[in-house]
Amino acid sequence: MSANDRETRSGEVTEWLSRNAVPLSGGLTAGAPTADLQPLKEVLDGVRIVGLGESTHGTREFFQLKHRLLEYLVTELGFTTLAMEASASAGPAVDAYVRGGVGNAAQVLTGLGFWTWRTEEVLDTIEWMRAYNDGRPADEQIRFVGIDPQRSGDSLAVLEAFLTSVAPERLPALHSSLGVLATAYPGSRPDPKQGLMHEAESLLDYVRGHQETPAGAVAVRHARILVRAADLVTRNGQHPDPERTVFAARDRYMAEAVEDLLKDDPAAKVVLWGHNSHVAKGRTTGDTTPLPLGGHLRERYGDAYYALGLLFGEGSFRAHRIWPGPWSGVGGLTGRIAEGNPIGPAPATTVEAQLAAATPSDHLLDLRPATTDDAPHAVREWAGATHDTRSFGALVTRWFYRRDVSRVRLTDEYDGLAYVAVSTDSRPVSPYRPVRP
Repeated sequence: MSANDRETRSGEVTEWLSRNAVPLSGGLTAGAPTADLQPLKEVLDGVRIVGLGESTHGTREFFQLKHRLLEYLVTELGFTTLAMEASASAGPAVDAYVRGGVGNAAQVLTGLGFWTWRTEEVLDTIEWMRAYNDGRPADEQIRFVGIDPQRSGDSLAVLEAFLTSVAPERLPALHSSLGVLATAYPGSRPDPKQGLMHEAESLLDYVRGHQETPAGAVAVRHARILVRAADLVTRNGQHPDPERTVFAARDRYMAEAVEDLLKDDPAAKVVLWGHNSHVAKGRTTGDTTPLPLGGHLRERYGDAYYALGLLFGEGSFRAHRIWPGPWSGVGGLTGRIAEGNPIGPAPATTVEAQLAAATPSDHLLDLRPATTDDAPHAVREWAGATHDTRSFGALVTRWFYRRDVSRVRLTDEYDGLAYVAVSTDSRPVSPYRPVRP
């Protein structure tokens, strides 16, 4: 292909991106008029689960936009549940707060155990959910659900209270072995025999005998969380079969948690909050990594699952910096504060740069029309090609993170994109913020 042909095709793509972008003229923060979001009514027609991703776990603007989208999806499209990449064990405490005002927002948010969510922006979201529910009948309230088996301290507390009343002789085993599940992170205790998981399964078998009682039913739910947590803790990060790694199991369990809540409430419509790498509807062609959470949901629910990836142009984001080379995992980060990580404009080869060239301001883009026969050939080719994009988790490699890019085939992974021009650091919850009951 000649240089002129490439330039022409690039121009067609830029023109299509510009024409199909939906500017976020109402801004990123909740409470604004929603005229700019009205196109989502058509885009999300028939959708039951919306995955809201993020290319960093430490961008203030991502969290603010998710809050705004949650507000719109609840108030205008009838969504009922926020499911978060956060502790399934501690989730009921957040749900009790947003539905009944039990405890206070800062305490239940801290209980989720993830520094990434212990921010002013997520706290604002939790407090908005409480304000929305206040005075509404139970069947009209929105719920909060944690879907990650990690950080199972609340489940251990529930089971300790349950066993104290029905089988105190089982308490020593709960304390001596399963107690590590309160803080142990996935892959931290690899064991081919998975003895810890078998102990958790034995406990689950026992409490199932009491599931006809209200307390027993609650104990069964928490015992299942312990089984999943123990499985993750004892799996390895590497295995000849990628589907047997801890990463595969974690995404599968998070997908099962979403499926469980949809089974329990057939009328539920779910907003899913997680990293882009989890909410993606599949993996890029040729990628041998395990199917992500969103991929399981797409297989189960088809087009009723919509994956929205969130990308940014430049700025800064919070993450823990680690030294290059082998590292021991998140367990070694206890007590450290995530830092701001400045980063310049995205390289020209990235999706972010292409979006910025077409529409420099914050905007939404539905990718599905790019795959139809009505789209120009150059656009269909662009959507089906593999591109660079930036993606950061809770950890970044000191010095070299600015160069990090991932390869992504957009039509394999996302149904839509949200572009935020400038990222700033998420803000840790201030100890001086007033406690709201």
